[in-house]
Amino acid sequence: MARNGVETSVGFNYRHAPAIERARQLVGDGRLGEITNVRASFLAGYAADPRAALSWRFNRELAGGGVLADLFSHAVDLCGHVVGSIQSISAATNVMIPARPKLSMGQGTHFDLIEGGEMGEVENEDYAAALVRFSPEGLAQRAIGTIEASRVAIGPQCGYRLEIYGTEGSVKWDYERLNELEVVLGRNNEEQGFTTVIGSPGHGEYSRFQPGPGNAMGFDDLKIIEAKKFLLAVCGGEKTNSTIADAVAAAALVEAAEKSAATGDWQQTGKPAQGQKMQY
Repeated sequence: MARNGVETSVGFNYRHAPAIERARQLVGDGRLGEITNVRASFLAGYAADPRAALSWRFNRELAGGGVLADLFSHAVDLCGHVVGSIQSISAATNVMIPARPKLSMGQGTHFDLIEGGEMGEVENEDYAAALVRFSPEGLAQRAIGTIEASRVAIGPQCGYRLEIYGTEGSVKWDYERLNELEVVLGRNNEEQGFTTVIGSPGHGEYSRFQPGPGNAMGFDDLKIIEAKKFLLAVCGGEKTNSTIADAVAAAALVEAAEKSAATGDWQQTGKPAQGQKMQY
């Protein structure tokens, strides 16, 4: 793709939340100081019910990885986009619900609940957790992070969270509260805690959608931003879109996490091929 000048786009749409763009700006401007540790998690409950149908998502041949490929990959991308490259990873995975009722091919989804019926094996992981080391460059040169993902959590529906801690400040974001960013700047902050910053025209693409602070944006707006950035790149404009190279980079980290979970060893993450612009 890169060698032939083909522009691509990948649906890492959580990058485009104005609160995330603001967090990235604070990190890049050094407002948080040197990054010390990062916590990312993507917890969902779409497969928490054992009656949830055995769809293609649970089949190794059709889906590849389970929650690693599905939700963990988004958390990996957001860490790279906001903080910086991940150098190595140590992971563990688990299958919490080993068998589910079979679903006829081409019918229904994993959201369907089936009472009784023939059971089939779940072939990929329901839960994954990892310890990561960031690359020894930039503001995250000594940072260590944790990444966690689950598709069987009771409670969170789209519990996508990112926390970044630095020597001079910290930020926290929760996708279920998309338009808010928790911020603390300065070691001697009088409040000794986080301040909730609401979405406003100074954050990312917020002003393209809303006239003033506090007007909520949603998931569909993030997809519009994704499409806009792709079209700008296609038309020869600014290239700030997430690309196939970012997807390959996330896949390399997923593969490294799978290998680490199988061997118990730390794994180095993949390096980009010539001509690729990867985040990790």
